[in-house]
Amino acid sequence: MYKHQISCSICPLVLCLATASLSPVEAGTPLTRGTLLFVVRPQYRPDHHNTETMFQTGEINTGSFVGGGALKTIDLATGAVKTLLAVPEGIVRDPEVHFSGKTIVFSMRRNLRDDYHLYEMKADGSALKQLTFAPGVSDIDPLYLPDDTILFSSTREPKYCMCNRHIMANLFRMEADGSNVHQIGKNTLFEGHASLLPDGRILYDRWEYVDRNFGDAQGLWVCNPDGTNHGVCYGNNTPSPGAVIDARPIPGSQRILCIFGSCHDRPWGALAMLDLRRGFDGRSPVLRTWPPQAMDLVRNPGTVNDAWDTYLGVTPKYEDPYPLNDQYFLCSRMTGKGEQMGIYLVDTSGNETLLHVEDPGCYDPMLLAPRERPPIIPSRRDYHTAVGYFYVHDVYLGTHVRGVHRGSVRWLRVIESPEKRFWTYPAWMGQGTIAPAMNWHDFNNKRILGTVPVEPDGSAYFGVPADKFVYFQLLDQNGMMVQSMRSGTMVQSGERTGCVGCHEYRQTTPRNTRTPRALKRSPSKLTPWYGDPRLFSYMAEVQPVFDKHCVSCHDYGKDAGAKLNLSADRNPAFNTSYSELWRKGFVKVVGAGPAEIQPAYSWGSHASRLIQVLRAGHQGVRLDGESSDRLVTWLDLNAPYYPTYA
Repeated sequence: MYKHQISCSICPLVLCLATASLSPVEAGTPLTRGTLLFVVRPQYRPDHHNTETMFQTGEINTGSFVGGGALKTIDLATGAVKTLLAVPEGIVRDPEVHFSGKTIVFSMRRNLRDDYHLYEMKADGSALKQLTFAPGVSDIDPLYLPDDTILFSSTREPKYCMCNRHIMANLFRMEADGSNVHQIGKNTLFEGHASLLPDGRILYDRWEYVDRNFGDAQGLWVCNPDGTNHGVCYGNNTPSPGAVIDARPIPGSQRILCIFGSCHDRPWGALAMLDLRRGFDGRSPVLRTWPPQAMDLVRNPGTVNDAWDTYLGVTPKYEDPYPLNDQYFLCSRMTGKGEQMGIYLVDTSGNETLLHVEDPGCYDPMLLAPRERPPIIPSRRDYHTAVGYFYVHDVYLGTHVRGVHRGSVRWLRVIESPEKRFWTYPAWMGQGTIAPAMNWHDFNNKRILGTVPVEPDGSAYFGVPADKFVYFQLLDQNGMMVQSMRSGTMVQSGERTGCVGCHEYRQTTPRNTRTPRALKRSPSKLTPWYGDPRLFSYMAEVQPVFDKHCVSCHDYGKDAGAKLNLSADRNPAFNTSYSELWRKGFVKVVGAGPAEIQPAYSWGSHASRLIQVLRAGHQGVRLDGESSDRLVTWLDLNAPYYPTYA
C-alpha cells in the first residue's frame, strides 16, 4: 500500500471530483479544481458504544461533550480554506449538500447547555436558518431526500439501549422548513448515518436486538423514504465487525463503501468495500478493506463468539467515507499524530493521499457541488388506519427449518419488543449491563399482540398494529414454538409488506406457482392471548400456575422444595421459582445470544426440561390447557421476568 503525505495543506495532484458538469471520462481522471466541504472538531470522547456521540443534556454522559468546532471549505485549485461557521464552544456535525449544490443542511450544538438541532445555510455560509428547536433532544445526521424533504436521526422518542443506560435515536422525516416532523423508524435502539441509494431508497446503519447479544447486532439496513419496507442489507448475523456504519453507495457501481468498527469504540475503524450481490453476512461480500489486514478480522456467522470489539486494534483508523466514483474515495483518516484525523483521498490502486489537516481534526469531507437527484419513491403509507399488513409466502422456506415437516406449523405469533424508557445505576450482570435487572440472561421485555393461522401451504396474511417493533414465532399444533425471529420489524399504517419465508435465502424469490391460500382471503386478525395485549410479567402470568399446581410440594421446608423450589418468595432481583428454574437447568432458552440464527426446536418449550418433565406426567400432575400454555409461552418468549424497565 502506498501512502503519500505532504507538508502543505493541499495536494497538487488532487482527485476525481465527480461534479454534475463533468463527463464520465473526466470523472475518472485526476483534477485540480473544485471545492470540498468539511468539519473541524475534536474526536468524540470514548463512551459505551459507537452510537454514543451526542452526550445529550440530562444524559448519563453529558459531561463528555467537548466543544470547539467549525464548518469549512477548501478550494482545491488554490488551497484556500474558508470558515463558513465557527462555534467555539460547540460542535458542527453531519453536513449534507443539497442536490443543487447551493445549500447545506447540518446539525449543530452551540455549547454544553444546548442540544443538537438541525440548521441550513447557503453554500457560501450566508443565510443561516435553524430548522428544529425541540428542547432536550438530539437531532443529528440530516439527509436531503429527492423530494426536498429532510430525513434525520433523533432522540425525540425517548429510549435507552437495553444493555446499558445511553440515549438512542430513530429515523425521522420533516418538510424542508422543519414542519411536519414524523417518525419513520421504530427500532428499539439506534438508527443513523443515513445515505441515499441511486434508486431513492435510504441506506442506514441500525443497532438492534431481540433475544440476542448486544455486541454483534449492528449492520446495514434499507427502507423507503416514507418508512416502509425496512430490510436488512448486511451484517445482521456477522460476529465481527461489531459495527458496520457510515455506508454510502459507490457511484457507477453496485458497491457500498462503509466503516467496519467495534461495538465499544468511537464511530471509526477500517474502510471497507462491499458487494451485496455476493451475500448479506460474513466475508463473502467484502471485496477489500483499508488497511488490508483488517480483512482478516471479518468473521463468518457461527465461527466465533464475543468478537464484537476485534476492530479496536485496527491502525490507522478511518471515518466518514465519501465515494467520488468507483476508484476514488474521500474519508477522514488518522494522520499518525495521535488521534488527529485528516482528509484523505484513497484510491483502489492502493494510494492514500493526505489532502488537508488542521487541529484538532478534520471530518465529514464531501464535494460541494451539484449531484444527480435520485427518483422519488411514492409513499405507501397512510396516517389513519393504524394497521399494516404482513404476508409470508411459505414459512417452510428458510435457512434454519431443517426437521420442520410441512403441515406442522399451525400458528404464527406476533410479539412486540417495547422500548426501554427507564434505567438505574445498579445493574444485573447476567449478560452485559442490564440496568435495571430485567431477566436472568436477556435484555428485553415482551408484549404478545396475538396469533394468526398459518395455511397448510405455509402462507400467512395478517394485520398488525402500525409503528410497533415486532417479531414473529412459528407455533405447532400444541402452541409450542418451532422457530423464532431474533430481530425486529415494523409496518407503517396502510403498508403491505412481506417475505418469502422464515429466515429465507435473501438472494432467492419464491417459485411462481399457484396463488398462496392466505392471499385468497382477507387478512387474518390477531387472536389475543388470554386478554388484551399487555406487558408480560412472570409474577402475573406464570407464578400463579406454580401456586395452583406445584407449591403444595415444591416449597420451603419440603423434600420436593429442596430439589426445586417453586414458591413465589422474592429475592433481591427475582423470585425463588424463577431463580431456581434457571439455576437448576430446567430452562433452556437462547438468552442474550449468540447472534447466529438458531436451529428449529433448539430452544424454548421444546428444549426445556420443565416442559419435558410435565409432559411425561410428573407425579400425576395434570395441568389444564391454559396453565400449560402459560408455561410454554413463557419459555418461548425467552423466559422473561419483569414487564417494564420501571
